[in-house]
Amino acid sequence: MANAPEDDAKLPEEIMWEGKWITARRRGRWEYVGRARGIRAAVILPIDGDHVILVEQYRVPLGRRCIELPAGLIGDDDSAPGEDSLDTAKRELEEETGYRAADWQDCGEYFSSPGMVSESFTLLVARGLTRVSEGGGVAEENIVVHRVPLGGIAEALATFRAQGLAIDVKLLTLLGPNLLG
Repeated sequence: MANAPEDDAKLPEEIMWEGKWITARRRGRWEYVGRARGIRAAVILPIDGDHVILVEQYRVPLGRRCIELPAGLIGDDDSAPGEDSLDTAKRELEEETGYRAADWQDCGEYFSSPGMVSESFTLLVARGLTRVSEGGGVAEENIVVHRVPLGGIAEALATFRAQGLAIDVKLLTLLGPNLLG
């Protein structure tokens, strides 16, 4: 009988390769990747009345632009030691979208693809938005900001997909109730 994943979990972890941002690991029969140096992510679900703010940016692993929720890494920058998920979310929301939020809700920690990636993210809902700049991210991110009606999110994502854009799995948070019928 084959070993259960719980049996592999008891074996020592081996670092196969480590870069500045990502570490490839092996434990028993399992190979997976994770963020290096304990870096985590903050993902923002910005709700502006009956609209959601999405971002579009080029993603090298996909080889194309992707529609996503705004997000940022926690602990990736030595200039902000001790920054927590809320601080990161506030900074990234303004950098990427040009909005600030009056109200924040922490929805907890989630894992994006637990069969191959150990990375987690904290999901934060931002409401009471005020536009303070154009957004677009920091140098060379070239982020495009989209303000999409929540009632038309399925159609908007279909249009983005038809244009050849990738769709981040976290956007299922917006489609979920409609998928259940």
